[in-house]
Amino acid sequence: MNNRRVVLYIAMSADGYIAREDDNLDWLSMVERPGEDYGYNEFVAGVDTVIMGRRTYDKVLSFGVAFPHKGRQCYVWTKSRAGNDENVTFWNSEISELIATLKKEPGKDIFIDGGAELVHALMKGNLIDRYVISVIPCFIGGGIRLFREGVADIGLKLINCASYSSGLVQLCYEPEKK
Repeated sequence: MNNRRVVLYIAMSADGYIAREDDNLDWLSMVERPGEDYGYNEFVAGVDTVIMGRRTYDKVLSFGVAFPHKGRQCYVWTKSRAGNDENVTFWNSEISELIATLKKEPGKDIFIDGGAELVHALMKGNLIDRYVISVIPCFIGGGIRLFREGVADIGLKLINCASYSSGLVQLCYEPEKK
């Protein structure tokens, strides 16, 4: 039996935003510390597939560095693009179909790398197996919320909580079994 998990691994401000209105992420730099990756490298070692929304993909490309998920199967959930590029396959169908297909295949965990539209669609279908949320110690006062209204009622079980000297708190939850 395959036990691939769909894992949301994401950062948000203390007031629940993942980006400013203009997709700016400058506030994330406040927790950057030499040699501290907040468990990211260990996490991605257990991942062989990445799914992200188109705006997140565009943002990643705007950084002007090498695509960070080379060597992994990568999908971008979008209605505006089709086919493939050198980094990803564009997925235009229901996200639940992609998750069902991937979970049938052997492999490591599936990394949900944002953004808010994708998270909302996955939560509506209760398709996320683990939530790893790094809370950045700031209020940005507006922008793109991580969690929107209109999702399923999902109870959560705390798996782990870690705090760091930067003030970042990382919460790890799994949905309670119904």
